Amino acid sequence: MANNKFYNSLNKVPQATPPIWFMRQAGRYHSHYQQLKQKYTFEQLCKTSELAAEVACGPVEEFDFDIAILFSDILFVLEGLGLELEFKPGPIFNEYLTKENYKKFSNVDRALEHMNFQHDAITITRQKLSKHKSLIGFVGGLWTVMRFATGQNKENRIFQSYYSEFMQTTLLEAIKGNIKLQLDAGAEIVMMFDSGIHDLDNNYFRNEYKNLLINITNAFPNKLGYYIRGKTYKEIKHLKNLPLAGLGVDSGVNLQPFFSDSKFGFIQGNFNENYLLLDSKELSNELNKYSDHLMSFQNLDGWVCGLGHGINKSTPEKNVHLFIETIRKKFS
Repeated sequence: MANNKFYNSLNKVPQATPPIWFMRQAGRYHSHYQQLKQKYTFEQLCKTSELAAEVACGPVEEFDFDIAILFSDILFVLEGLGLELEFKPGPIFNEYLTKENYKKFSNVDRALEHMNFQHDAITITRQKLSKHKSLIGFVGGLWTVMRFATGQNKENRIFQSYYSEFMQTTLLEAIKGNIKLQLDAGAEIVMMFDSGIHDLDNNYFRNEYKNLLINITNAFPNKLGYYIRGKTYKEIKHLKNLPLAGLGVDSGVNLQPFFSDSKFGFIQGNFNENYLLLDSKELSNELNKYSDHLMSFQNLDGWVCGLGHGINKSTPEKNVHLFIETIRKKFS
């Protein structure tokens, strides 16, 4: 394990100072990324392994994050399955998954061969990264990826009919293969980001969807972290017996119950990312309140400090520095 603080969090070893990393920490808010984006497209930055490594290492070098994350996108697995994809700047598909066409997008081997650029990106990122930093990979959650595949990603619909077969067979196996690819390349764990899970029916989540998560986590015990957005502790607690490495939650969730239950792995979160848009004085006040709240807990074993969701593209770089410096000073 490259980073001692991250190793301790994964193993719930008591420590004063948590490891820190942000979702989307390599991205548009960072001048390092903006400079590269003037020369290359988003796809080039992701699929050219040396460039992906350069982007991933940039914020670690600038802000001293404890952990680097593969620079890529959750939707490339759909591209590998045959759904034509381009970014302008957001993702645009040539066609969407439908009841009539979904069977033609079922070649998992082709999808995983397509994803080999991620393997190379992780290998090169690990070579560039300081030996004292950790490296993790990521994939999209099944439900979140399906919302994009069917063109429903901007709508609050519950759809559980014709494509259940696709999600429970083709997509499940493609994402499992993608996780294995990243772990084989040297990722210490892989995070599964299910940002779109908020509109999934709770009964479906507790039963059918949980079974899919069981299938995935049993294949990679203690190697998969799961970020779940928009669900309360009442729903999230149904995952506590899964062999997850840990959980990430959004800023609307109280962290205390997670630290009170030893059956959860690491807990990542969950400072409100919108507070990073405040001026320095207001941000300091919010950080102090957040820290004081966490310090009131009986223990913080397993804590990985981060945001409730991805860092906003308008975040001032000085506020990222302030966040990291404040957390390390308060928890030292």
